[in-house]
Amino acid sequence: MTADPPAPHTPPTLRTPAGIAAATTGLSKVYGSGDTRVVALDEVGVSFREGEFTAIMGPSGCGKSTLMHCAAGLDSFDSGSVRIGTTELSTLNDEQLTRLRRDRIGFVFQAFNLLPTLSALENITLPLTLAGRTPDRQWLDHLVSMTGLTDRLGHRPGQLSGGQQQRVAVARALVSRPAIVFADEPTGNLDSRAGAEVLGFLRESVRELGRTVVMVTHDPVAADYADRVVFLSDGRLVDEMARPTADRVLDRMKAFDARSHAS
Repeated sequence: MTADPPAPHTPPTLRTPAGIAAATTGLSKVYGSGDTRVVALDEVGVSFREGEFTAIMGPSGCGKSTLMHCAAGLDSFDSGSVRIGTTELSTLNDEQLTRLRRDRIGFVFQAFNLLPTLSALENITLPLTLAGRTPDRQWLDHLVSMTGLTDRLGHRPGQLSGGQQQRVAVARALVSRPAIVFADEPTGNLDSRAGAEVLGFLRESVRELGRTVVMVTHDPVAADYADRVVFLSDGRLVDEMARPTADRVLDRMKAFDARSHAS
């Protein structure tokens, strides 16, 4: 079995408690200046626990995708702290940040982001290919079987349905055994059946494979698959819900809408 590369050195003062896959502290992000200044994140502090499926929700424009992008090292931030495990992202140079994203973080996007000239198998193993690592065959076979892609490995993305393409993306996100998987509206381009399959695979990756998943979604049905929901409004963390159901989440979102219309 191929060992994961060591994490970049982090000063002891920045270490996070055991069991935390990622965390932000006082995270702020501002776009523009003057009359066009927009506070996308306003001192957000949140932890994502290992082996847990967390959904990030809130009204349109509340900062949920910005939070995910900053927490995943895809976007810069103006102040505060972001940690993946014990690694403080602000201490990393561009090369180290690229290596961390490649080796320790998995990504699933709404638009699939598969390379059209590669087969499904080649897309799945691409992170390992880029890292010069050999796939763990047992792990790879398990992912392929779990996502139902055994008969589709030789197909290119253009020969796959949207649901199958997103299943390839899920397997790709998990193939390097990342510390955490970030999923940004992973069912946004799928019909309800294909979306349910993808959400089921993400949940199974947490419950059966021990992974950590953080998902941005606007869909209360998608949030039903999570262990926990954190709610943002106007760039701030305003609420949290354990063991969410679609109905409870929908009621909470309606409360956001009522408040915004009243203001």
